Amino acid sequence: MKILTGAQIRELDKYTIEHEPISSVDLMERSAKAITNAICERWAQSTPIVVFAGPGNNGGDALAMSRLLAEKGYVVDVFLFNIHNHLSEECAKNRDRLVSEGLAHKLTEITSNFEPPQLTEKTLVVDGLFGSGLKEPLSGGFASLVSYINQSPAQVVSIDIPSGLMTESNRPQDNPAVVRANVTLTLHTKKLAMFFADCQQYLGEVCTLDIRLSKYFIDTIPATYDTVDPSYIKSQMLKRDDFAHKGSMGNALLIAGSRGMAGAAILASKACMRSGAGKVTALTPHCNLGIMQMAVPEAVCLVDRESYYSEAIDTDGFQAVGIGPGLGKEESSALALMSQLQQTSCPIVLDADALNMLGSHGAWVQQLPNNVIMTPHPREFDRITGRRNCSDYERLMLARDMARDLCAYIILKGHYSALCLPDGGIVFNTTGNSGMATAGSGDVLTGIITALLARGYSRKNACLVGMYLHGLAGDIAAERTGKESLIASDIIDSLPEAFKNLEK
Repeated sequence: MKILTGAQIRELDKYTIEHEPISSVDLMERSAKAITNAICERWAQSTPIVVFAGPGNNGGDALAMSRLLAEKGYVVDVFLFNIHNHLSEECAKNRDRLVSEGLAHKLTEITSNFEPPQLTEKTLVVDGLFGSGLKEPLSGGFASLVSYINQSPAQVVSIDIPSGLMTESNRPQDNPAVVRANVTLTLHTKKLAMFFADCQQYLGEVCTLDIRLSKYFIDTIPATYDTVDPSYIKSQMLKRDDFAHKGSMGNALLIAGSRGMAGAAILASKACMRSGAGKVTALTPHCNLGIMQMAVPEAVCLVDRESYYSEAIDTDGFQAVGIGPGLGKEESSALALMSQLQQTSCPIVLDADALNMLGSHGAWVQQLPNNVIMTPHPREFDRITGRRNCSDYERLMLARDMARDLCAYIILKGHYSALCLPDGGIVFNTTGNSGMATAGSGDVLTGIITALLARGYSRKNACLVGMYLHGLAGDIAAERTGKESLIASDIIDSLPEAFKNLEK
């Protein structure tokens, strides 16, 4: 599913109106019906409803919804804010219709002073102040109204997007005036801001309502942002030939582990084996040899004479190399890493301490080989860029620019992991859950992607299939263990079922 910008959403609305064809006010009625049905499914007719409507089309949606709810027997009090004495055409039409039909319990049009209604824990507030067209933070009276809503005990539903939240970029503010919704009823598709962790505090449950906008426009408009398409993932899964042997299924090398960090090497190696690689070789310090051979007997072990990664090795016999899990931060390891990168010609995945070493040697980033894959979590990425206190949007834009400048593939990990592609495109993953926020989960992802590369997947598809599989296995594991008890080994144990789901 494409993720459209606020400007593209307005173009989509306009195109639908012109080519369906349908009038703008009738399209608003369609939206209002979807919003009304969603509210009726969640709240009983006895729920007192207070609607705050703004002067634009978001307010128009709210007014049309108020009329429809009143027709269904709900008691609805509407406050329409018209402080500049200017309403959008559709908003004005829906105000007039609400007045003429006399269905609302009370309609108050605010032009100057505002006496706020009492909001109790039984009240449902519908936020229809501002939608996806907002460009500046709220201030003055609207900021005060948002504060009043947020401090009340009422349940809050926001139409399309919580008022005060911008569709894309939301720079950190000390006291942001943004409605904190319990439910956001977003129209047609999720907005980009809904994929960011720092915006989740405002969104509550996000429910996407299909209002039947032009499919042709959506299919043909170019979009920078997208979500993983499960059907695409299934179509890209490589089939295992009946006459395959381990030599034809790829030889993967994992450079992982240091003293006290054998677990990272074990998890990455197990995940690599479970993800279809014909052979997995782990380069790890001699102190980890015994536990590695016991924990992952299927893997071949190469031993570093030191207690850390100290020397690059020949990679001519491997189809993919994953570097970083549990590697430590010795300076000798950093030098070995750069030497390894310079002499390795097969696809490379960099994770964990490999990324931290790059962060400690900022200039080295520019020396990375083309098409390298990096899988940082936000703090690791911040170390690489030397930037701190970025918003999630700013961090994503930095990752996009870095992927484009370095001709790299960067998976910025999170609830919605984002793959930034060399061509500037960004794809969000939609599988996974909060139970996967546990030590070793990233090591598992490294093993999965390295295996897929060794199997013959392109770098792009190894990343897409890898992060989708990783999240899907995590979802399967969470169903079995619950989120609180989920550990990285559970993700590995669920990989066979995840693969089976994609083979159907």
